[in-house]
Amino acid sequence: MRIEANLILFFWAFSIFSCLCFSVSSINFGYRFPSSAIKAEQVKLTRKSSSTNKLYKTKYFTQILDHFNFNPKSYQKFQHRYLINDTYWGGPKQNSPIFVYTGNEGDIEWFAHNTGFMFDIAPHFQALLVFIEHRFYGKSIPFGGDKDIAYSNASTLGYLTSTQALADYATLIIDLKKNLTAVDAPVVVFGGSYGGMLASWFRLKYPHVAIGALASSAPILNFENITSPYSFNNIITQDFRSESENCYKVIKGSWKKIEDTGKQSGGLELLRKSFRICKNFIDVDALASWLETAFAYTAMTDYPTPSNFLNPMPAYPVKQMCKAIDDPKSGNDTFAKLYGAASFYYNYSGTATCFNLAYSPDPHGLDMWSWQACTEMIMPTSGSNKESIFPENQWNYSRRAAGCKAFYGVHPRPNWITTEFGGHDIYRVLKRYGSNMIFFNGLRDPWSGGGVLKNISKTIVAIVAEQGAHHVDLRFATKDDPKWLRDVRQMEINIISDWISQYYHDLAHQS
Repeated sequence: MRIEANLILFFWAFSIFSCLCFSVSSINFGYRFPSSAIKAEQVKLTRKSSSTNKLYKTKYFTQILDHFNFNPKSYQKFQHRYLINDTYWGGPKQNSPIFVYTGNEGDIEWFAHNTGFMFDIAPHFQALLVFIEHRFYGKSIPFGGDKDIAYSNASTLGYLTSTQALADYATLIIDLKKNLTAVDAPVVVFGGSYGGMLASWFRLKYPHVAIGALASSAPILNFENITSPYSFNNIITQDFRSESENCYKVIKGSWKKIEDTGKQSGGLELLRKSFRICKNFIDVDALASWLETAFAYTAMTDYPTPSNFLNPMPAYPVKQMCKAIDDPKSGNDTFAKLYGAASFYYNYSGTATCFNLAYSPDPHGLDMWSWQACTEMIMPTSGSNKESIFPENQWNYSRRAAGCKAFYGVHPRPNWITTEFGGHDIYRVLKRYGSNMIFFNGLRDPWSGGGVLKNISKTIVAIVAEQGAHHVDLRFATKDDPKWLRDVRQMEINIISDWISQYYHDLAHQS
């Protein structure tokens, strides 16, 4: 059941790590940040529109389609969106810094609204803030902005790669600095998750453009033969087990119970009523995927304060889920316990009346991560061992490759990322030539298993927080933040300050 469930999860609800609806049942593309599978009319989006927000102004840059070829098609252009905030910028005369967010696989406004750290520290550094959207996402769509064309086949989607995106960022930053007469202003890049991977790779590939990078929860080692495919689910398991052994056992034992119930006469109707599933569709595998999504992404975003990144959730949501499961009021009713837990992820706001397993809204425009997961971003995460909270399962690259070939007509290149950016023996390799990089990882984040967890050199620093979740350091600061989180952010500020001071020192001596 687990394999099939993961497949449906991907195709019905795929992103940060995009939303396709078709009948493929043999591929596991791994995890992403999905939207909740709740009917759109039951939930009001809380993200402010760009027309009313005061966080940034929206700009567009005329970007080239292909940075790495010189054939006529390469010179096609598209409008590349970026967001800018100059409220606190000290200006070009002072060579005040420029902080750039390297956009993820989605609408850049979503990421801007969830990267408060940059806004919080801008006054201290007198920094200009720039958030650059990733090509093929949001409103940065090649081929005239027409998604029907841009997403139509492998010939057009072939321009959606991490290397093209990095070249986009470099081209835009250089042009922006020139237009602002700020060619000597130091640039620091920031990113979380895939955006954090891009930030770290940008520093390595374009050291003449960025003096440093803060890569938060960036699983740059989550590739074959580097990180175990069991790591992701092992961490989720530990997150729940650390809260309650009973919570762990209830979830672990639930998958067989759901499967057996579905096979019984009237079993599907019992499952539908138990989990408040809408009447239009019920399926055992889809239900299992729905629950797995709740547990996986709650573990990923187990923040110490209330959040609304994926869905509205309370502080420490894993703890709250386990409290629901351990609640004696539900007696021995496993399904009631699971529903109570899942509600913290899907319905904490209390606005949903039923859950539609056949409907996957994509308000953040995460569609095309499926292409990236079929080409270069082959990140094994689906392995589950005997101790896992999920049913036993082995990572199967052949299944992934066959599905990608069937749907997109392409073969993945599982070794391309490590060939292009490195990864093997990274502690030995980066020590020789890298510098000015911060890797933050919270150990409650399932992606931390593929992150850099120890210092590589004096200037390539790993900050590890035992209680941290997915890029929690990049969130807006609140009065309820725990001391360890405040300390992490202060460490990052101090390190970035050192980079900028050294840059100014070198610039003065060069002059």
